[in-house]
Amino acid sequence: MTTVAPRPTGDPRLVPRPRTRRGLAPGRTTARGLLLGPALLVLIWVLGSATGLIDPATLSPPWTVVSTFGDLIADGRLQSNLLSSVQRAALGLLLGIVAGLALALLAGLSRAGEAVVDGPVQIKRAVPTLALIPLMIVWFGIGEEMKVVVIALSVFVPIYINTHAALRGVDARWVELAESVELSRTSFVRRVAVPGALPGFFTGLRLAVTIAWTALVVVEQVNATSGIGYLMTQARNYGQTEIIVAGLVVYAVLGLAGDTTVRAIERRALSWRRTLGS
Repeated sequence: MTTVAPRPTGDPRLVPRPRTRRGLAPGRTTARGLLLGPALLVLIWVLGSATGLIDPATLSPPWTVVSTFGDLIADGRLQSNLLSSVQRAALGLLLGIVAGLALALLAGLSRAGEAVVDGPVQIKRAVPTLALIPLMIVWFGIGEEMKVVVIALSVFVPIYINTHAALRGVDARWVELAESVELSRTSFVRRVAVPGALPGFFTGLRLAVTIAWTALVVVEQVNATSGIGYLMTQARNYGQTEIIVAGLVVYAVLGLAGDTTVRAIERRALSWRRTLGS
């Protein structure tokens, strides 16, 4: 005899509905969501300065920083120094990405390449790039070459680590399928390995963009004659905290803009993937 489950009675709004997998998944972060955290920080800064909890000698009020931005833009100092910083960061980031990708492909697609490349990269990973600055000064001097090389050395490690891990983590079923249809080595790399490694590459790229700005802050305070870091160093010598804070705000905006741009490119490039965030 088949038992039929009784239908629920009463108010249908009180009947529990089954949870779906989609309902438990986090939604995609929007641009408004990304700006919520920085907006809260600015609000705390405004309230702390207005109530006197934050000493102006320690951290200039936001309205003073805004006025400072106006003065720096009016005399052209912000534009010229910002251009120098962006050029250094972009060149170092580009070189680091190329080096990290090349080494990751060499190590991820060849056991011999991994034996040769992975060890030195792990050694570099263990040695802070900033600790290499004295040696970089000896090798390249104190000009632009040293600054770009330091940024590139900081950038290539996260690119390599994440791309290499993604290459080594390509689903074995895809590898078996490629072997069964007798894909050539070139076709396997182009159709299976590289698409499978893209998520890891973009993770490394997000880290690399942030690290590039972090390295730039340091190298621009080593005998620089231009750049946001140089502007902040000069302000430190004269006790102009408002310019220092303005420089920090510029770095923060550049870092956030870079990360947001990479995330947008990642969503477009990986639109074929069905993830929990989609």
